Amino acid sequence: MISDVTAWLDWFFMVVVVLTIFLFAISNRNSFRWISIIVVWSGLQAILAAQGFYTDTTSLPPRFLMVLVPTLLILIISFKKKNLEKAASSRNLELSTFLHSVRLPVEIVLYFLFTYELVPELMTFRGWNLDIIAGLSAPVVGVLFLKKIIGNKFLLTWNVIGLMLIVFVFTTAILSSELPIQLLAFEQPMKAPIYFPYIILPATIVPIVIWTHVVDIYKLLKK
Repeated sequence: MISDVTAWLDWFFMVVVVLTIFLFAISNRNSFRWISIIVVWSGLQAILAAQGFYTDTTSLPPRFLMVLVPTLLILIISFKKKNLEKAASSRNLELSTFLHSVRLPVEIVLYFLFTYELVPELMTFRGWNLDIIAGLSAPVVGVLFLKKIIGNKFLLTWNVIGLMLIVFVFTTAILSSELPIQLLAFEQPMKAPIYFPYIILPATIVPIVIWTHVVDIYKLLKK
């Protein structure tokens, strides 16, 4: 954990991580293998971050690539048609929408991290980050879809917008981090993800959110 000052926020964030994995599990049937991979991957990154491995931002190549490169490779592989087919067939579309509710507490965490000068303001809802809209609307959209008040077309549109929001935030976060490609927020860069437990945000939570959107969009388009 970063310090005693943020201890309460660290624990709150860990609850969000557990909730994300739980919602992922119940919305994906036969997901034991994926859950195992997620837990092992998250645990590995958490250990490295807790040991201060990622705090060295001057090494070349950047150590943070050990988070970004494997994450992007796994996402790309999972987006192959046969993998999307398999994921969509076991997806509980009614429950998967509720997973995006975790984006609301994540936005709260990001805001407090900004007050601790660990996140730039543009990464909060006071700046460029509009991902809170997805977090606030997810439970409402989920309930309306369960009650069949809204249909597949509305849910498809919502997922496309949600995917655009999270991809924009993820890109902004990378460009705000202390990496050779940093283009934003030089006065207060994105530092939180190099520490435990916030390493799990780019390593696990964001990929799960992106993957959930893509699989749901694929399933809805097939319908």
